[in-house]
Amino acid sequence: MPHDVTLITTIAAALGFGLVFGFIATRIKLPALVGYLAAGILLGPATPGFVADAALAGQLAEIGVMLMMFGVGLHFSLDDLWEVRNIALPGAVLQIAAATAMGMGLAHWWGWSIGGGLVFGLALSVASTVVLLRALEERGILDSFNGRIAVGWLVVEDLVTVIVLVLLPPLAGSLGGEPAAGAENASLLKTLALTLGQVAIFVGFMMLVGRKLFPWILWQVARTGSRELFTLCVIAAAVGIAYAATKLFGISFALGAFFAGMVLRESELSHRAAQESLPLRDAFAVLFFVSVGMLFEPAIVLEQPLRLLAVVAIIVFGKSLAAFLLVVLLRYPAKSALMVSASLAQIGEFSFILAALGISLKLMPHEGQSLILAGAIISIALNPLVFAMTKPLERWLGKNKLLAAKFERRPDPLAELPMSTEHHKLSGQVVLVGYGRVGRQIAKQLTEQGIHYVVAEQNRDIVDQLRREGTAAVVGNAAEPAVLIQAHIARARMLVIATPDTFHVRAMIETARALNPEIKTVVRTHNEEEASLLRGERAGKIFIGEEELANGMAAHIVADFHAPSSHS
Repeated sequence: MPHDVTLITTIAAALGFGLVFGFIATRIKLPALVGYLAAGILLGPATPGFVADAALAGQLAEIGVMLMMFGVGLHFSLDDLWEVRNIALPGAVLQIAAATAMGMGLAHWWGWSIGGGLVFGLALSVASTVVLLRALEERGILDSFNGRIAVGWLVVEDLVTVIVLVLLPPLAGSLGGEPAAGAENASLLKTLALTLGQVAIFVGFMMLVGRKLFPWILWQVARTGSRELFTLCVIAAAVGIAYAATKLFGISFALGAFFAGMVLRESELSHRAAQESLPLRDAFAVLFFVSVGMLFEPAIVLEQPLRLLAVVAIIVFGKSLAAFLLVVLLRYPAKSALMVSASLAQIGEFSFILAALGISLKLMPHEGQSLILAGAIISIALNPLVFAMTKPLERWLGKNKLLAAKFERRPDPLAELPMSTEHHKLSGQVVLVGYGRVGRQIAKQLTEQGIHYVVAEQNRDIVDQLRREGTAAVVGNAAEPAVLIQAHIARARMLVIATPDTFHVRAMIETARALNPEIKTVVRTHNEEEASLLRGERAGKIFIGEEELANGMAAHIVADFHAPSSHS
């Protein structure tokens, strides 16, 4: 050929084989990502035939990570992150510690050094953000309370991993490895302070300057009327900010892109930005999974089957069990614990980076990297099955009340209304499920009109704050009868479901009608398809977000045209 077309060849092969194997996977009732992984294995150096450029595929995968995290940031506000801080921060840190200890114990049994065991354990402890987001989006629970917990948990994991990546080089010598060039005399405290300082400066800049600057730029580009320029602006912001965050502040590409999405979320055009970037995000997500498959070495399955089985057991079962227990100990529902556990039952991009660093610092044997890569492939492929197991486990826990009770430390005081609640406020009231952005606006209007209401919300911190403000509120999933009973649904006039989690709406309505046949219901939904399903369930009054926005705008326009002209 007249010139080098390695990049084009790699993209064409990855997308083409990804399409074929993804189609086959869906036809045999498997998730499409299993097909993408299989395509990567076929294109990798470990299998005969054509071999794609693994280095180029890895860089394309990095772009996929950036765009995926950018998309999450567009749907994830600082308020969402702040709401789950009391579970995401301690939960992620303790879960990393528990999984790292498991990995270190396994490595010690194999005769590895402490440093090798530390890197190995850390690599097994951090989940893949891309895999998690894909799973949550496919199930339509990214915006749910449990989805926000899982995303917040992963953000904390990413921050911890960034700090670990910076601290490992100066610590390598004392851990039995070779310090990186220039890191021999580095002060640990100085390095830690510098890393945290860089993270703080970046976050501060994005929150103070970026929240104003980047939405303004997006708006200026939108005013040109060019769709191409608008899409280019969105992608340039995602990739450019992620790159600058890495080069200037030492932040990972993933975190940089996540904060880019969060600041652009402040723009009124954020929804359009999410829609315009979606096709490119999906395409590069496929490249990510194909590139992961290319790293797989099938020989490890035959050479070290028991060691690989132990690694997969830690990732899928050990780490998940630790996360489940931590969520329950932090006084959150077993359903939330199961969702977080399933979300973390895999490893990905950060694990590969940690493994590569461990090899370069002579801390971990090459066998460790092969086991980590193989464990990642297998755990990613198994992750959809792990998610599918959560529903039967929920039902099983529901039937085994004695077993479920063992997971409770003690009765949650926020799960019951205080005895001091005035009785006249618990008759003819509104039961408001969900206290997010929509729920807060509804509550504000009810308060102004003197209408009594009881809030049912899964976030303990929100319920605690509402109690302090004198608002009647109970913590828990309103799909469970006990929660609606505590909200006095039997004497309520109306059930208002303002949560974006439409998965449990049917159970909420059925329970409410069983306890109060005369109850009126008002439901929030996102699209006409969901609305049609809910109408089939006789879900009462249904409000579709975009339809209500259009109705409100149209009503304003009509009212303005019929109003007497101020110039006449």
